[in-house]
Amino acid sequence: MTIEDDADRDQPAAPEEDLEVSFDLGLDEPDDPATLAAHAAQLLSMPVAALPPLELRRKAIDARRGRVRFHVTVGAAPTAPIVLGDPAPIAVSGEPVIIIGAGPAGMFCAYQLARAGVASIVLERGKQVQARRRDLKGLTQHGTVDPDSNYCFGEGGAGTYSDGKLYTRSHKRGDVRDVLEVLAAHGAPADILVDARPHIGSNKLPKVITALRLRLEECGVQFRFGARVTKILTRGGRAVGVALADGTELGGRAVVVATGHSARDVHGICAEAGAILEAKPFAVGVRIEHPQPWVDRTQYGRAAGHPKLPAAAYKLVHTRDGRGVFSFCMCPGGWVVPASTERDGLVVNGMSLSRRDSPYANSGLVVSVELADLAGIGLGATRGGVELQERIERAALTAGGGMLRAPATRVTDFLARRGSTTVPASSYAPGLTATNVADVLDASGLPLANRLRAALTVFDRQMRGYVSDEAVLIGVESRTSSPVRVPRDPSTLVSPTVAALYPCGEGAGYAGGIVSAALDGMRIARAIARP
Repeated sequence: MTIEDDADRDQPAAPEEDLEVSFDLGLDEPDDPATLAAHAAQLLSMPVAALPPLELRRKAIDARRGRVRFHVTVGAAPTAPIVLGDPAPIAVSGEPVIIIGAGPAGMFCAYQLARAGVASIVLERGKQVQARRRDLKGLTQHGTVDPDSNYCFGEGGAGTYSDGKLYTRSHKRGDVRDVLEVLAAHGAPADILVDARPHIGSNKLPKVITALRLRLEECGVQFRFGARVTKILTRGGRAVGVALADGTELGGRAVVVATGHSARDVHGICAEAGAILEAKPFAVGVRIEHPQPWVDRTQYGRAAGHPKLPAAAYKLVHTRDGRGVFSFCMCPGGWVVPASTERDGLVVNGMSLSRRDSPYANSGLVVSVELADLAGIGLGATRGGVELQERIERAALTAGGGMLRAPATRVTDFLARRGSTTVPASSYAPGLTATNVADVLDASGLPLANRLRAALTVFDRQMRGYVSDEAVLIGVESRTSSPVRVPRDPSTLVSPTVAALYPCGEGAGYAGGIVSAALDGMRIARAIARP
């Protein structure tokens, strides 16, 4: 099984300023500068002394063809020092841009605006990262949900305390590098600049987010926490500000809606302001948890346990009858956590710390839901996807028995179409309730359980042992992406019906993770700052 599909293996280049060459290293080979230079020189058939100074640009694990090794790319080091996160933000002035949401989309939008000297006010319904910790303990230890402060809402958004993976499908490498450099400049490990699958970890990301905010505040950017927006103010078809739950009104030159996929109330606020909403495909399912040592053995073979190898990950996809089932947000060495944002529903997600040293591996295992599926069960309206999410979230809460205990079924029982009477030990702190997760999924009105069964059979052929008594399905993983999109002009990025209103990030349907949300926020900022 391939750990990292690295198709971009560059051919040997001449030893010039743009030299870049790729090669493999064995697990026991050091990756110090002398070893890298020796490999590069051998590949280029030239003396080491003739090489320019080199830098490590990319490092990936390759486990194809049964041999685990590192695939590295080195290139000529720059002649001038590189300043991470350059250009830096500067002092801001003028009428502010109002940014709703302090997740990656909102924070990077503010950062990019500050690079242009444009003022902004970032409004966040939740709390600062440190204060969020108490509310997360309420979730995991007491089964209590604060609708404004949880794993999804608060400074840094959902990614702050739910893993910090920095994977993206974006092909704009310069822009991706920019995001990673900004994070590294504010305390993220420098490894994220070269790792093929960069990851910060939920224990380190809070400090990075705090440092990023403090830097922006030094430039004059304002942050307001506990500031839940209840209305977008308009005048003559133009967004001119917002109203907050405490009665405060704030004006600005533009309004950026950069909330996450779980801020469902914001869709209604956008619609009230005159913005168009439309349904979009999404995915729902469960979390599947395995012992991490089994994943390591399956992916690394005899190399499992090598001190240079991190906890192994996997990626699985199966398509049948036009519907996909796929692993999502895989967390090696991680934990399953309660990610509910409402008191009447149960949602689970995955997270891991920087060391990824939990004895468990978990991943979302979700089924795509198309617009035709929603129409087929009478949920074809704009909020049909949200209604489906709410159905299975309520069913999960009931099946779990309360206190955010999660319904769970051994995978072998699930395939045998029966509930479980016992379940294996789990990383999920509130606890599991042995039951039949298929009943929870079937509450959607769609054949989600049957689609999962078909895919699990295929996945077990691809990863022998994926189906076992020690593998458990935990419900439900329902917040993979927003089921609603807020349309915007593809060129100006403005709502076509409300001038100066900029839908942005995951909640508006334009991103699917920390990096993609940050990229979208920066793109919005460039559009606003454009002369």
